[in-house]
Amino acid sequence: MAHQFTPGGRAALTRLGCLAAVLAAVGLLPWLSGRDPALTVLRARSAEQEGTPEALAAIRADLGLDAGPLSLLGSWLSGLPRGDLGTSWVSGTDVLPSVVSGLQVSLALMGAALGVALLVTCAVVAPVLVRGRGSAGAFAAMLAALPEFLLATVALLVCGVWLGVLPTSGWQGPQYMVLPAVALGVPAGGLLGRLVADALPPVLDERWVELWRGAGVSRARISAAALRRVLPPLVPQFGMVAVGLTGGAVAVETVFAVPGIGRTALGAAKSQDLPLLQGSVLALLALGLVTGAAAALVRRRLLGPALRDAGLTLPAARPVRAHPAVPLTLGITLLTCVGWGLLRDPYTVDTNSRLQAPSWAYPLGTDGLGRDVLARLGHGAASTIGTATAVCLAGLVLALALGFLPAVASGASDIANALPPVIAGILVAAVVGPGTGGAALAVALLSWPALSSHAAALVQEVRASTFLLAQRAIGASPSWILTRHVLPSVAAPVARHALLRLPGIALALASLGFLGLGAQPPAPEWGLLLDESRAYVERAPWAALAPAVALALLAGLAVSSAAYAEGGRSRTATQPSSGPRLRAISRAAVSTLRPRKEPTR
Repeated sequence: MAHQFTPGGRAALTRLGCLAAVLAAVGLLPWLSGRDPALTVLRARSAEQEGTPEALAAIRADLGLDAGPLSLLGSWLSGLPRGDLGTSWVSGTDVLPSVVSGLQVSLALMGAALGVALLVTCAVVAPVLVRGRGSAGAFAAMLAALPEFLLATVALLVCGVWLGVLPTSGWQGPQYMVLPAVALGVPAGGLLGRLVADALPPVLDERWVELWRGAGVSRARISAAALRRVLPPLVPQFGMVAVGLTGGAVAVETVFAVPGIGRTALGAAKSQDLPLLQGSVLALLALGLVTGAAAALVRRRLLGPALRDAGLTLPAARPVRAHPAVPLTLGITLLTCVGWGLLRDPYTVDTNSRLQAPSWAYPLGTDGLGRDVLARLGHGAASTIGTATAVCLAGLVLALALGFLPAVASGASDIANALPPVIAGILVAAVVGPGTGGAALAVALLSWPALSSHAAALVQEVRASTFLLAQRAIGASPSWILTRHVLPSVAAPVARHALLRLPGIALALASLGFLGLGAQPPAPEWGLLLDESRAYVERAPWAALAPAVALALLAGLAVSSAAYAEGGRSRTATQPSSGPRLRAISRAAVSTLRPRKEPTR
């Protein structure tokens, strides 16, 4: 008889397979890049030494490159049980101390950034709890759309250079983590705050809230109970954000010269220091697995026995609609800027008009080469928004598919979420070369874990709801339950989550462009505009603010329009549309199916 794996066993196998696949892909990087790894290592060791055939042959013999990637990978894996991560190809020192040092710095920065994110989350959620009703969330979406590296640059200039109150680079004490933590925490807090605020309104409309208020229960206790009710499907998102703040902070670490694990991995990838890169990636993947397991444990504790006993009663999904003027205003503003820019030339270079302030001739000013910022913004909208939308849709479809395979989704998402986008960008660029297509593929490979985790959590809870148990009892077919109850209950909140992440995907593309792995000059892609304007943001802030504000407008438009796109209030498994009679049948069926407790003799 074939051995049947439990869901936990399948998840473990998925994690192990994904871990092996990522480590194998990283191990092949020197051979995928098309560059001679011996020459790259030689240049990293000494930029002045000539790459003679004798010198390159000596390096190949010293590193064992002639044996091939499989031999090197096997040798590296054999040292892991002993805690040996190998020796750096560039410095010749043990890799383990460098990895541990970088991970400690990144974990400290992650803790500080997560504290900032939680403060922002509380600020976004508090008005919903105080008023007892939700908001459309456009402001929170705009916070989530702030480019981290641009926020880091502005914070560095204002607080570090102009005011001189905080250090601008390095890592020598707690004061050095303030500016990087703010740059990382504000967008993360906007994202988490919007997810929680989106889930609260239907809970606050439930009958028990009205009864508690009538009984004189304090507002603080009601708020705590409501948060406890909405947090279980969102706990994995908090874990994923924490891991993302650790390994995905490469751009911010680069701006502030923070020696974190992400920056260490980036430097190792650029110099093809394979042992150091493998050790850094392994540390990040291990962190992702531990965080994912901890998030799953917390979620099970919050749900209690209801998940096991199919006793959950889920809140109805009722997204709050913004006033029609909000999406209309945001859409008109964005379309006007894009349409006006399309009528202008984005490539004409006029050195006599460099860094001009906004005027009638140049409504958004000019960049460092004298090019029209408005024209470049308009012509870059198609590639930026179009690419981000395509990646977002692909991630949504994949997430909904994997959501019905929770064992596979949880295992694969922990690994994919822990891999920094820049490392995926380097691996993809090594195969297809840097550019918009390669950056889109890299982001697409890593954009689905948060959505998939959200979908899997919702599917699991919907399947464990009392209403679906009753539906099965009265003879509803599996296809009916899937199409009329489970899928609508999952698709609506995950689709809103995907819309909230649309600007984040555009920012991920921009981050790869910022690191030289995305669109290449002179393309007017928004990420490249942000990168090009960062060097002179103090002299000409309008060049950087234009694409940043456009991303914020895109975020506000996407979120405020989401409720209107659904065409009415969503029906979920907890709110059947068949009236009181079906609800009475459901309650009777559930009471019949539940085991009765035998009387004590």
